[in-house]
Amino acid sequence: QVQLVESGGGSVQAGGSLRLSCVASGRAFSYYAMGWFRQAPGKEHEFVATISWTGRNTLYADSVKGRFTISRDNAKNTVALQMNSLKPEDTAVYYCAARPQWGSRLRDEYDYWGQGTQVTVSS
Repeated sequence: QVQLVESGGGSVQAGGSLRLSCVASGRAFSYYAMGWFRQAPGKEHEFVATISWTGRNTLYADSVKGRFTISRDNAKNTVALQMNSLKPEDTAVYYCAARPQWGSRLRDEYDYWGQGTQVTVSS
C-alpha cells in the first residue's frame, strides 16, 4: 500500500504560479512512477504529467507543456508539480497517483491516489 497526500493548492490570478506537493508513505516510494491528474467540475480526470522512479523520464500533457514541471525527491518521498503561467482553464482538483511502471497517461492504470487539492485560477 502507498498513501499519498497532496498539498499546495489555492487561488491565484491568471499568470501566477503554484507549487503542488505530494508526500508518499508506505511501500518504497522510489519504486513507483508518479503522476499528476486533474479534474475540473463536470469533466473526466485529465492526465497532467508523469515521472519515472529515477526522475530521468517525464511526460506532459500538451496543454501544460512548457508551463508545468514535475519533479521528485526520493529521499523525502515527495513529488512536486511546479505550475507557472497559470490559466483559468487550469482550475481543477489536482491528484497525485502512483503505479509501478512509468509511461502511462491513463487514469485506470494508476494504483494509488491522493485525496486531491483544489487549484483555482481567476482571470
